[in-house]
Formats: sequence, C-alpha cells, structure tokens
Amino acid sequence: MEKITEKLLLEKGSPKTNKLEQIKTLNLSKMALKLEDLPVKLLSRLRSLERLDLSGNRLQEFPKRLELPALRYLDLSDNQMEDVTTLESLRALEELKMDDNLYITVSDNHKLFVLLPNLRIYNSKDVTATANHLRYVYSDNLRTRIIAVWERSFSLPDPVSAEKLSSLKKNFVSAARQQVKFGPTSVADFTKWRVEILAKEYLRSLAEPKEDSDDEAHTENNDDTDVSEVTDGPDKETGPKRKQTDAAADASISLTPRKKLRADLPESPAESSPRKSSLRLKPLAGTQSRMSPLKPNRSPSTPSKAETRAETPRRSAKVQQVKEAEKKENLSRKEAKAAQLYRNAHVLPIIKACSKTKPVSLKPLHALQCHSKQDSSDDFSTQLWACAFQPQSESSAGSRLVATCGGDSVCVIDCETGKVMKKYKVPGEEFFSLAWTTVLMSRGISAPSQPCSILAAGGKRGLVKLIYHRNNMAYGEFRASRKSLSVLRFNHRQGNFLFTGSYDNKIIMWDIGGLDKHCNFKVVQLLTLEVGTTPLHICLPPASPDTHLLTACEDGLFCYNTQLGANSTTKKSNKMEITFPIYKMEDKQQNYHTIDGLSFLTDDVVASKSHTHGSIYLWSWSGTRSQRPGKRSGSVCAVVLAELQWAVTDVPYLSLNTCPGQGYIVCGDDKGQIWTYHVANLQKNSSQRGETIPPTQVLEWPTPVRKGLGRIEGPSINSVAMDPELHYLVALTDKNLVVIWKSEVLS
Repeated sequence: MEKITEKLLLEKGSPKTNKLEQIKTLNLSKMALKLEDLPVKLLSRLRSLERLDLSGNRLQEFPKRLELPALRYLDLSDNQMEDVTTLESLRALEELKMDDNLYITVSDNHKLFVLLPNLRIYNSKDVTATANHLRYVYSDNLRTRIIAVWERSFSLPDPVSAEKLSSLKKNFVSAARQQVKFGPTSVADFTKWRVEILAKEYLRSLAEPKEDSDDEAHTENNDDTDVSEVTDGPDKETGPKRKQTDAAADASISLTPRKKLRADLPESPAESSPRKSSLRLKPLAGTQSRMSPLKPNRSPSTPSKAETRAETPRRSAKVQQVKEAEKKENLSRKEAKAAQLYRNAHVLPIIKACSKTKPVSLKPLHALQCHSKQDSSDDFSTQLWACAFQPQSESSAGSRLVATCGGDSVCVIDCETGKVMKKYKVPGEEFFSLAWTTVLMSRGISAPSQPCSILAAGGKRGLVKLIYHRNNMAYGEFRASRKSLSVLRFNHRQGNFLFTGSYDNKIIMWDIGGLDKHCNFKVVQLLTLEVGTTPLHICLPPASPDTHLLTACEDGLFCYNTQLGANSTTKKSNKMEITFPIYKMEDKQQNYHTIDGLSFLTDDVVASKSHTHGSIYLWSWSGTRSQRPGKRSGSVCAVVLAELQWAVTDVPYLSLNTCPGQGYIVCGDDKGQIWTYHVANLQKNSSQRGETIPPTQVLEWPTPVRKGLGRIEGPSINSVAMDPELHYLVALTDKNLVVIWKSEVLS
C-alpha cells in the first residue's frame, strides 16, 4: 500500500496542476486503503474535487470529518463498507456507486437516499423518485405517527430544565421507536433510524421554538389523446397554430383560457413562401438611438398630505384634527426618510455590482415565421408566448440555441444562423409555456452518468411534453392538469423539480427524475399549492429555490413556502401576498392587481409590472420578506427600490425578463418596441420619491418586409429572452414572428 501524500494526489489527480485546490478528478482505486490511510486534513484541501474513485479498497466507512463541497461523483464499489451514515457530509453528491459491498442492506440504501439530498444516480440507476418518496412522503407518514405518540403520552415539563428534558428525550425517542410501525419489515432498521431522528427534531421544535425566521414566520398567513410528433429538419420553418385573442372574433372561434381578450391588429397580407429568407429587415432610422419617452403625468403612488388628512377620522374639536394631521405628516416624513435610506442602501450596491458591465447596442439580425398554421405564409395571426435559452452545460453552442413555442409547435432555433434546428408538432395542441433544465442520464454500469438538457413544454391540453432535443425525440409526457397549463418553471438548483401552473388555480411541484440509456423516466407529484387565481409567472429566489416561490397572478403577487417535509403535500395557507404602492390608486376603472411580469435581477432585487401601471417596479426581496404580514390581510407591501418608466398600454401579458450577468431588464410593448434598462445607468437621485427612471434604450420595431407586399407593422411583444452573456435578444410577437437581435458592446 502506497502512502497518501500531496505528491501522490497531484500525480493521480487531474487536471495536472501543482495545487490540490485545483484538482477536479482523483483516482485512488485498488490501493488496499483502509480508513486510517485517508488523511482527512490533506484530503480536505481538495475543495474543487468533483469526481473521486475509491473502488477496490478495504474501506469499512468514509472519514466522518471529511468535507468535499464540490464532490458530485463517488465510487466506493468493491469495498467493505458497513456504516453509510459517515457519508452524510457529502451534501452535494449526485452519483454514488456501492456495488460489491457485501454488508450493505436495503435499509442502508434507504439511509443514503435520505442523508444525501442531491443523490440521483445510485449504482448506475436513477433513484430520484424513490429517494424523494423516502425524503418527503415516507418521512411525513412517520412524522404523523410520532406526533400521535407525543400527544397520547407525553408533554413538556413545567418548569423546563436540562435534566428533565434529557430524561424526556430518552423516554420519548424510545417510545417512538417501539410504537411507530410503518413500511415493510425488510426496512425496519431504516424506519427505526429515521423515527429516532424525526422524534428528536420534533422534541427540539417544541422545547426550543424558533424565533420568527425568514423561512417560516414571515411567510405564514395570519388569517388525452395520443400525441403525434413531427421533427422538421434544420431549414424547416413550417408552423402551428395558437390561440387568437380578437375582441371582435366570430362566435364560432373558440378562445383558449390562456390570456384575456385583446384586440388583434389587422393581419398583413402575404402570398410568398414562408421561408425566412423572404423576410428581410428594414430597421427604422434611429433604431439604435437612445430614447427616453416622456410618460403622461400620473398620480404619485405615495399618498399626499391631503389624502392622509382625509383618512384621519373626524374629531369633535378642530384642534384635535390639526394635531392628528400633524402627527400623520410627521410620520409620513419619517417613513419617507427611512424609505430613502433603505433605497440608497440597496440601489447603490446594485449600481456598483453592475458597474463592470457595459451597455450594449442591439441590432436586428433575423425575423422568422416558423410557427405558421399549416405552413401558410399568410399566417400573421398565430400568437407566440414563451421563449428560453438552452442551458450552457451541454455544449459550447448552448447559449446560441433558443426554444420558442406557439400554436401547435415548439421550435429550437440557432440565433446566429437563424435556422430552425428542431421542430416538434403536436396537432391540436396550443403551447403556452416552456422551460429548460439539466438532468442526469444513467448509461449503465460501465459508463458514468452524464448531464443532458431537457425541454419541457405545455399548454391547452394540460399535458407536459418532455423533449430531449439532442437525440431529436420527445421521449415522454405526463398530465399535469385537467385544464390548460399557463406556466412551467424548473428549480435551478434541483433540475428534476418542475413547477406547473394551470387554469384550475393550482401550482404543482413534480419530480421528473432523470433518464436511463433507453430514455425511461418516472414522474412523482410532490406538492400542490392552492393559489386561488390563475398563475401567470413563477419565480424561485436564486438563493433559496428550495424553500420559497413567487407567483405573479391575475389577482396579485403571492409568496409561498415550498419547503418539503410538511405533514401534507397540499398547502392552502402558508402564503403571503405582496402588495405595491400603486394599489392605493385603484378605482372602478383601474385594477393594478394583475401582475403580468416577474423576474429576479439579483439574489435580492426583483422586477415586476402590471400592464395598467405604465412602470416596472424594482423591489427588495429580503426587505419585503422581513416584514410581518398583516393579521387580517396576510400581506406585506413591497420595499420598492426604484420605478422604471415603461409604455402606457392596456394590453396584458407582455412579459419582462432580466439578464443578471449583464445587469439588464427588458420588456416589450404593444407597438413592437422593446424597452431596455441597464442597471448601471441608474443615477443616485433617480430613486427619489415620485420619479421614474427612463429606459437606457428603446428598440424600434425593425419592420420586416414581405417581398412585394410591404411592411409588417409593429405587433405586441409577448415574450423576450436573453442568453446569459447578452449576445442575443429574442422577442416573440402576436403576429407569428420571432425576431432576433444581436448585441455589440458600446465603448
């Protein structure tokens, strides 16, 4: 046996380097290693290690104190492992091999699934569904039985002392282990082990109640047909059909529930071929010039002094009225000063963080008519609704590929060439939303698993279509709702967790698992949120995607606690509404509660809008969440950091988007214009009360021209997307056009 030294690790690691901290792959297989041969202090320096092979050794357990934060793959096959709980520190582990360890039991396997929250591949098999069942459903059943044992036979001592608690803990855990019977006898050891852990957690929650935490106290409310599939080649641009929202439409035309009625602009005549080559771009003069359109005067969102006085109850004495008014005015000034200090504390760091990024000049590159009904070049009525760029993990060209959906098809487009690389058609479907993710594909015992990009799309039928575009196949589908789907969103930290929003006013969390080499998969429903209104957008906080969810809805913006492990998979309460200052200006003619745009700009800054407001709010997630919800309303007011000037329009569902890496916010309007905001351009005085920040640049509609048939006038921009580096901006319209801009960095 060779001694483990720094020199040996550098020789057996890769890439070749002279620093342990830079090693990503390490092979220590077949070295007859035992536990005492693994120097924890030395191995702990492998902070970037992603793959570790310890197969063919004599290990009975893993070093308990060894933490490898970047480790994703571990091979412990052909060892003598007995105690699997020593692997608990490897929280980021996604794939584990334990073949040919004679002492490992089924209960040990179950323990691993619970101890390693990110484990997806075990012994070359996808275990995501089984693991999540044990982590959440099985554990919830045990927790319910443990609580029953407590309520039946135990209570906290009065007064509470360390000695009494210690005795109570011993008796309660012992009783729970003996009385809680659940699951097959083959995993009895696992059940007792899990019961002991949960019983201790429950007693701790009773004896040491948490303070109002960010995760709990501030989010509580105080009150069918077979699908056919056609895959077109790279240069195909034939297209599908999509819901038409014409206010004057004939009664025989059925409208899908996706969007409210909006008056459609007249269709442009067309006779030529639908090939993209026949669509040429003629940018208007001054397309790239910076614009700061003035906005009509609106009532300020902050109540005036007169309004404040009007809200004060009448007093019998005039002196009392004056005192009350002065008190209100002083309070208003204090609140304004506090709000200004808060804005300065948050807006300025945003400006500083984005100051290294430079504004870009965006120029139109391609206009594609690739979702046409029956491949018709006359189709300028199909509405396109959602677009998203492929994650960059699978290929270097990932940031160039964008997926778009509308009508009965989903397209994958190369932004540089303007070619439709893949096209998936489902006759009779109308796609409303799509989302990319990355899951693991297991390739058998002889090969390690590999990440693969998956595209999910859904719409009118309530079915989620799962597409593995690299293999040119839609490998599966599942029913997410009996009604139409309005939005899809993957958890960026747990790529196999998918949220679906639907027109039955529900948001459901699914585990779609991974794939095997035959593209087999399994879907498990994990959580249902009763929203009470149609969800239009779903956002997960970048820093806490496993515990919180924001949803922009027809009737407001809501925050939910989505942390799994509660006693029920259905949550009707535990929600908090987030309100905005503009709500105070509502009347019978104006309703600002429909939030039709939502996206995170940074870990803390959120951009949102209501189409009737004419502005985009930037507000603080942490500042808003830290407030205590009202006892009656269950709501908090968003801590607004800035207000961005946007178009004046009554057209809903014009989605905004953000590019955090480049500090950009982008939103289209109903005239074909795209409003762009570079956060680094925010001035220190632009967050003063009553002021709005003009856009950095407004991109004019590039007016594509049909040969011999004239210009296509500016349509509504339903959706926009940017790649992480902002090389490309893609806009979808309600006239069956996908328009791609390419950026140039301004000096």
